[in-house]
Amino acid sequence: MKVLRIDLNANSLRTEEIPAQGPITLGIKIHNEAKSWSLDPLDPNAPFIIGMGPFVGGKMPGFHRLIAVFKSPMTRTLHVAALGGAAYKFMGSGIDTIVITGKSKKPIVIFASSDGIELRNIEPVFEYGNYHGAYAFTKYLLDTYRDFFVKYNARAVVVGPAALGTYNGALVSIDVNPLKGEFRPGAEDFAARGGPGTALVMGHNVVGIVAGGTYKARYTKVNDMDFINKIMIESFKKPFRQVMDEKTIKYRFDPSIGTGGTFGVNYPHYRELLPLFGYKSIYLPREVRIQHVEAILRLFWKPFNDEVFVKSKSWYNCGDFGCSVVCKKVWRGKKVDYEPFHAMGPFIGNYIFEEAVPLVDLIDQYGLDAIEMGHVVAWVFDAIEHGLLRPDETGLSDKPAFDPVRFNPEVDSRKNARLAGEVIKGFVEKSSEILKLIAENGVRAAARKLDEIFHDRVLKIGKSFRDLVVYVAYGNEGYMTPNFYWAPGMVAPMYMLGRYWTNYTPTFMGPEDFAKSSLNRAIAEALIDDSGLCRFHRGWAEPVLERLYIEITGMQPNKDIYRELAEYSIRANTEPKPWEGERARDVVSTMAREVGSKEWSFEDYEDYINWWRRFKETIDSGLGLTPLITA
Repeated sequence: MKVLRIDLNANSLRTEEIPAQGPITLGIKIHNEAKSWSLDPLDPNAPFIIGMGPFVGGKMPGFHRLIAVFKSPMTRTLHVAALGGAAYKFMGSGIDTIVITGKSKKPIVIFASSDGIELRNIEPVFEYGNYHGAYAFTKYLLDTYRDFFVKYNARAVVVGPAALGTYNGALVSIDVNPLKGEFRPGAEDFAARGGPGTALVMGHNVVGIVAGGTYKARYTKVNDMDFINKIMIESFKKPFRQVMDEKTIKYRFDPSIGTGGTFGVNYPHYRELLPLFGYKSIYLPREVRIQHVEAILRLFWKPFNDEVFVKSKSWYNCGDFGCSVVCKKVWRGKKVDYEPFHAMGPFIGNYIFEEAVPLVDLIDQYGLDAIEMGHVVAWVFDAIEHGLLRPDETGLSDKPAFDPVRFNPEVDSRKNARLAGEVIKGFVEKSSEILKLIAENGVRAAARKLDEIFHDRVLKIGKSFRDLVVYVAYGNEGYMTPNFYWAPGMVAPMYMLGRYWTNYTPTFMGPEDFAKSSLNRAIAEALIDDSGLCRFHRGWAEPVLERLYIEITGMQPNKDIYRELAEYSIRANTEPKPWEGERARDVVSTMAREVGSKEWSFEDYEDYINWWRRFKETIDSGLGLTPLITA
């Protein structure tokens, strides 16, 4: 692996060959060498790693994700974030992975090409032409450095305004047509979970990376279709293209349900198991949840489906050229995926699709993690609903409608959407003391502080701020909010959450069986990410990934990634800790009731702790770990 090391304290650049199968394996090694477990996440000496796997540039699409490995300002331990397609152009620079330490005195953008590396002092521009935020900055770079983009067929990864002042900054990458000076439709993606943009800017003052060039695939066998088909026929009895089309049908178009992509499929698939109103739906009877999902399908899902699958068929990929999955479904110019739209839709009490579009666009412009912002907005709304906060204390112009029993979708959705925009803007601009507190400290620390500030209200109402938001605790300060699934595995004591490194199916099992299934999934997902593979391709790639490593790279795949990350967390004193709030616990207990578990009724707090403890002990035993923290 060719690694570019940038030391911004010494203003030095050097490249070296380091044996590693992918950016996560390398990232763990680099962080351990730096002993970053003892450092604050925003310490300039905490390395930031971004790179690609070994299978780029070949005829197997899906292996073109950029993977960031960093110490997260949210979890306070190592985290992994990924964005699609960008490695296809980044590989042209000849650099597999960039390692950044130190901090520049002025904002810089890294330009990497097949002709060399250059660091340029560039102040981020967030208003440019008709664009805002990260989109404006990308267009500014494209116009100002058009010669570089054209000569090297380059692509940029940038931050938005959120990374400069909040814990929740994302990395934003929009593919461009450099000759036309235009964005490619749908080819935009975000590495957002855990705050990688914040870590890059506040830790190192790097505001962007632009890369491209003439280098091609690292290994010749990735372009050998005879070799690729041989592996697929031996494993699946079918040639590669047929296997890939069959295994990715959900993300392209599933004729059995007349839709495709995560947004199109998840709503009719999960139906009454969708988490709504900040997870308050888990307490509703099934027949009430069915009424809600019928309104969601009518007002939220059908307008999208009619436009994207019946009328326009506007389907694209992320910039991974040659990928026929075309998972990016574009509604009137806006890319639509399940989680950002659910975050600004049913999760915050907005069932009107058109009202969610400008909210997702605002989040994307700011360069925020949409999942986290869904939790933040729902939490603020629910605190007002319960009387823990007043609207004026958070800078809101009205009280949201956040009681799912009394909710009127056609009327209340529009009000909630308008107020959500006020929360998002107030979060980034820190327009109220409460939103400033959340933006600078994150949900967990802010909940503690709010419990202190509003102690009398907490006592009177009988609810803590922590009871109204779902998160997993890490160590004394870290946390992660879950992806939008009503699934115990999303809040279980796993060493990395906020991704799909767990069993995230809406089901329930005893802690030992659930832990074993979650650990197996985590080990497999870690290897998928380390290879730079889009998980939409996991159906065909996962069964043959070990063989691809051995026969293409000559390396045995590193299956110890998850254990190495867990060991790092133990050193950093950021192991998973028991649930701190009522609703986080109830994601588990309500699912147990939903599936009719007879063994686990969760009648008191000790039942929750017993399930949590046995789950974690099974994880640690499976990894061969000696944990520091127990329930």
